[in-house]
Amino acid sequence: MTKTLYLMRHGQTLFNQLKRIQGACDSPLTAQGITEAQSVGRYFKQQGLKFDHAYASTQERAVDTLELVTKQSYERLKGLKEWNFGVFEGESEVLNPKFSPGKLGYGDYFVQFGGESGKQVQERMVQTLTEIMARPDHQQVLAVSHGGASYMFLQRWLATAEMQRRQIRVNNCAVLKFLYDDGKFEFVSVRNLDD
Repeated sequence: MTKTLYLMRHGQTLFNQLKRIQGACDSPLTAQGITEAQSVGRYFKQQGLKFDHAYASTQERAVDTLELVTKQSYERLKGLKEWNFGVFEGESEVLNPKFSPGKLGYGDYFVQFGGESGKQVQERMVQTLTEIMARPDHQQVLAVSHGGASYMFLQRWLATAEMQRRQIRVNNCAVLKFLYDDGKFEFVSVRNLDD
């Protein structure tokens, strides 16, 4: 039986606003981030979307976003956390390496600095979201995670060339829709607030 996953990125944070690298470290939602999350909550209501289960990364920005989107109970999962960027945490985004076409995000660049590789993030996200969706009473699920982690998950199910062709962006409060069946996800669409 086909199930539906809505994978959402958290709202804008102070570090997003300051253009700081934010993975394992955390910063609070800005006023804009709060407004963004509330806007997505209104959109879900307008669309009549109800979730039988909700999940969030253990990080404050994801939890706060989820609580602004819906009042339903939820579970926090470490598997939905953002990419760990090691010693680059909190530093300026200008220090990020350039993306290489065909690579998994930044590849294994951050491993040498105490962080995770793109493959590690992707495997963690795939395992966590597959375990969630495989649960028998999970038909329509909301999971709030992060930009890098969501991008790595998406890259598992959609070729990089196709992502570029479609000009897919995972902005703050973007909602990625996937269908799930028998251990596999199919990307359906992405909704950004400025779409």
